[in-house]
Amino acid sequence: MATLPEGIQLSKINPKFLHSNSTSHVWAFGAFAELIDNAYDPDVGASSLIIDMQKVGTMQCLIIVDNGAGMDKEKLIKMLSFGYCDKGIYNRRESYKPVGLYGNGFKSGSMRLGKDALVFSRCEKSACIGFLSQTYLEAIGADSVIVPILEYSLPDLKRNKDRQCLNNLEAILQYSEFKSEASLKEELNSLKSSVTGTKIFIFNLNRLQSGVGELDFQSDRKDIRCPDPYMADTTNLDCRPLEDTPEYKRSLREYCSILYLRPRMKIIIRGHPVKSKYISKMLYQTEDHQYKPSWMGRNDKPIKIKIGFSCATDCNENYGLMLYHKNRLMRAFERVGYQKQANERGVGVIGVVELDFITPTHNKQDFDRNDHFNSIMSALAGKLNAYWNSKKETQNNDVGKLPDWTWAQCSNCLMWRRLPPGTDGDSLPKHWFCHMNKDAQYNRCFEDEEPDAPADTPRRRRAINKRNKDRLSEVR
Repeated sequence: MATLPEGIQLSKINPKFLHSNSTSHVWAFGAFAELIDNAYDPDVGASSLIIDMQKVGTMQCLIIVDNGAGMDKEKLIKMLSFGYCDKGIYNRRESYKPVGLYGNGFKSGSMRLGKDALVFSRCEKSACIGFLSQTYLEAIGADSVIVPILEYSLPDLKRNKDRQCLNNLEAILQYSEFKSEASLKEELNSLKSSVTGTKIFIFNLNRLQSGVGELDFQSDRKDIRCPDPYMADTTNLDCRPLEDTPEYKRSLREYCSILYLRPRMKIIIRGHPVKSKYISKMLYQTEDHQYKPSWMGRNDKPIKIKIGFSCATDCNENYGLMLYHKNRLMRAFERVGYQKQANERGVGVIGVVELDFITPTHNKQDFDRNDHFNSIMSALAGKLNAYWNSKKETQNNDVGKLPDWTWAQCSNCLMWRRLPPGTDGDSLPKHWFCHMNKDAQYNRCFEDEEPDAPADTPRRRRAINKRNKDRLSEVR
């Protein structure tokens, strides 16, 4: 065991920890979320993320590609190590805060999906390759986690020729699916189109006990499905039977569509863009509430809550609280109050809440269930019950339900634009752009998003309609 010059021994991480650490993700899509977060977070700031399946040699691999800032050798080493997280400086921002917290997401996420991960990354001045592989560590009988890494200079992709560098190259070529340095450079060159970015290959994908792959690439060529989602969720006393499992637990496309409260990154799964769902803007008869627990600090902002009826066709099955932390979904359709009763009270009601000051669990699929969290959930249940009591007489009379406002996301800048009242979102083209917006103040990509406002303000609605009419008459 290695020791410091002072004679103090260094602690080591056994390769078996790569697997045991990954078991925090009971659900495969939770592991995907960790990898997506890495691209989304402001230190990388990717605007586009591609998830696909690709054959390398004879092996089926999962690939994840982003057009973010990329990594140099030092940053790549930190990503492949445990506990390093340099994202704290971004927490001082009012918005766009990082989801990453523990410096563990890539390791737990990638090793949950497969035994081996090969990372290609390109930043402004260099390109790097890193190999986190259980197969390699088992083959060489390693008693500690080691990661072969290559570094190339740009633009000519030259590397050192010393023995250490050759040892890293030989390990990657022998135990990965890439058998020549030329094929490695080809992948680095594939990132040139975005100037900087990262490409991850995950292979030796996990299989179920039956021998079938855990990820289903065959049922839907535009999606990655989970044939065995965690139906018996021991963390949720209200877990539903198999036949009532929500689609987001089976479909990666559906899960990614609700993964972020305010979607800022375009996610493309198997060549087809994910249509993001801005849940808080897809409700009708909405109400905005605020709640500030007595134990919060004087300078802390109150919790903002939006409650409304779902417009989705599956509104009688998928309803409850959507709980977010720093814009990222932690818990979906959490039933509270009336919704836990065996009747129709509370059915179809969705509440959207962002709990940035509550600590998420290690796998970022829930919150720590402490006294603070429980008190908030109790208060939210009361507000949902009160909403139902005030709206129950009218909610069944709405036919052909539309959200209070229809919003569209620009395919170019990814900004969300408010559309005129009565607009049917299903009638919009597949690719919608800011210039298609009839509101002249918000029909250019360089304009900020229109501030959200309570949906039950007819005066504001009339003012916007008048403004649009005035501008149209001026154009004519």
